Amino acid sequence: MTTVPSSAATVIHHRFADADGVRVFYREAGDPAAPVLLLLHGFPSSSHQFRTLIPLLADRFRIIAPDLPGFGFTEVPAERHYRYGFDALARTLGAFVDALGLKRYALYVFDYGAPTGLRLAVAHPERVTGLVSQNGNTYLEGLGDAWAPIRAYWSEPSPENRQAIRDAILHLEGTRWQYLHGVDDPALVAPEAYTLDALLLERPGNKDIQLDLFLDYANNLERYPDFQRFFRTSRVPTLVIWGRHDPFFIPPGAEAFKRDNPDAVVELLDTGHFALETHAAHIARRIREVIGSAVA
Repeated sequence: MTTVPSSAATVIHHRFADADGVRVFYREAGDPAAPVLLLLHGFPSSSHQFRTLIPLLADRFRIIAPDLPGFGFTEVPAERHYRYGFDALARTLGAFVDALGLKRYALYVFDYGAPTGLRLAVAHPERVTGLVSQNGNTYLEGLGDAWAPIRAYWSEPSPENRQAIRDAILHLEGTRWQYLHGVDDPALVAPEAYTLDALLLERPGNKDIQLDLFLDYANNLERYPDFQRFFRTSRVPTLVIWGRHDPFFIPPGAEAFKRDNPDAVVELLDTGHFALETHAAHIARRIREVIGSAVA
């Protein structure tokens, strides 16, 4: 039976923390003395994507869900001269974790949250108590055909290839497609989710930030062996729960986790990239079963 969180546990606070010269926005819920679950969003979303999941787990965990620089409501001052790449995102995340005094935590990683959070795990493996990867890829075989235009951009970062990506995906319809592709019942997907993401993309300079991150994503592939080594050596309780119809991160990327951690629980869901939009209650239950019983 799934525990129903108390009303006190489900209160979500919306806060800011100063870290790495950045004013990091984050959502927090749960008992401050409870085991920490760090929720890391992906592109083009923010901590808003966890709005349904947080109340379902806040009685068991202290939930911390930050917005990465370039996303959501995190503020990066112009004088910071931030250079957007995944090493930089991980440094800011590390400074944020230290600013909050988090010494141990389970990681929930999705999309961009995977290469960001796993850099943190590689740097401080002793801190990580568990791992949930929801469409958070770390294997070459997990990259789907939807990466073709981005691979072309990696091979030739020309203005033409950069513009092609901007035209293809960095707008409302492109964001809406990412949310709805592979979803059997689109009525389950709240329109404010993709609309908020698209509006935040329209902030001055934000599309160039996203294009810089698309280009830098190639460097994540070079880090995959480091992430896989962490899986092998840490063997932390691991839930890999994946929308099987994700065009970007395809099922072989989920199944590959068992190669490095045979104890990992791998589950494919009948949905797309943003699995929380359709399966939040199920994912919360599986986190309780696989991660919640192991972390302390």
